[in-house]
Amino acid sequence: MNLLNFMIAVIYGIIQGITEWLPISSTGHLILANEIPFLNINNVNGISEGFFDMFLVVIQLASILAVILIYFKKLNPLSKAGLKKDTLSLWYKVIVGVIPAAVIGLLFDDFIEEKMNNAYVVATTLIIYGIFFIIIESRNKKSSINNIDSLSYKTAFLIGVFQILALIPGTSRSGSTILGATLLGTSRVVAAEFSFFLAIPVMFGASFLKLLKYGFTFTQVEIFILAVGFITSFVVSLFAIKFLVSYIKKHSFKSFGYYRIILGIIVLIYFLTVI
Repeated sequence: MNLLNFMIAVIYGIIQGITEWLPISSTGHLILANEIPFLNINNVNGISEGFFDMFLVVIQLASILAVILIYFKKLNPLSKAGLKKDTLSLWYKVIVGVIPAAVIGLLFDDFIEEKMNNAYVVATTLIIYGIFFIIIESRNKKSSINNIDSLSYKTAFLIGVFQILALIPGTSRSGSTILGATLLGTSRVVAAEFSFFLAIPVMFGASFLKLLKYGFTFTQVEIFILAVGFITSFVVSLFAIKFLVSYIKKHSFKSFGYYRIILGIIVLIYFLTVI
């Protein structure tokens, strides 16, 4: 436990907190960060094999807790008068939307980790989905669903189908669901918020499975890095969520598309010519 370990954990927490909610791929950025020698968690003394994958999921969970805090009133189905029907309906839609990615993720999780968790896949998907964002936003299609209450169960399920794309590193879970929701006629705010809510059961489930797979025995260094990364991710996520919702009320997602393309190209050039 030293200053370097603290800085590494803080950097990962900041990256996670920002990129989980912006449609630019948190997992992709974290994988790329781990390719940098001095940020490579696997090089830290006291780190066990498989810790990095588990660490990513735990700090993603911190981001989810930030969503729950910000949207607690909207997500809490309890009231003095009893259960709130509109909130229960929202949760039913979230459950329907989660099913596709949950099923495919359970079937192919090990394959994806083994074959796709690398910089080349991340760079490629950054570019591809960056282009998609620009094309879709250029269509200027008027949204027909301007609040989540108007979201049908069919649309919620189809958005969940788009979330399957996020299983590929670099795609972005929020990016794939926002793209899908936009194509299906939702406003940007509805697309972003429903993406936030879909993440809650997905990330809680993923965190539980990763912890079961990794085990609950940690070294002191691992506990320190987990705690610092978790707290940092939570705090930064609070600001990132509010920023995104405020930003998309006045702007399109095109800027995120250009960012993805530029970053993807830089990464490809770096790993093709330097590594």
